[in-house]
Amino acid sequence: MDDPNTTMTVTLGDLAEKVEERVRSGEYDSASEVVRAGLEALEREERAFNAVLKAKVEEALADPRPWIPADQVFARLRARLDEREARERDAL
Repeated sequence: MDDPNTTMTVTLGDLAEKVEERVRSGEYDSASEVVRAGLEALEREERAFNAVLKAKVEEALADPRPWIPADQVFARLRARLDEREARERDAL
């Protein structure tokens, strides 16, 4: 799909009305412009999410504190959940 004028058929379902509203409002000149803008927004959102995720991974990897083995983490979580469930049962 190297041709920028490639024609595609897309089923929009309930979104078709939203596309038509955007064109009727004059915000966009065509349904194609609406779809392109939506895809560009999706790409921006994905880039932003990936940047946040990458920063969090880098932060975690740079953390000098010792790692806690997963089985210990899950054991602690299970104990906290068990405590919460016991409190909720006692409150009834």
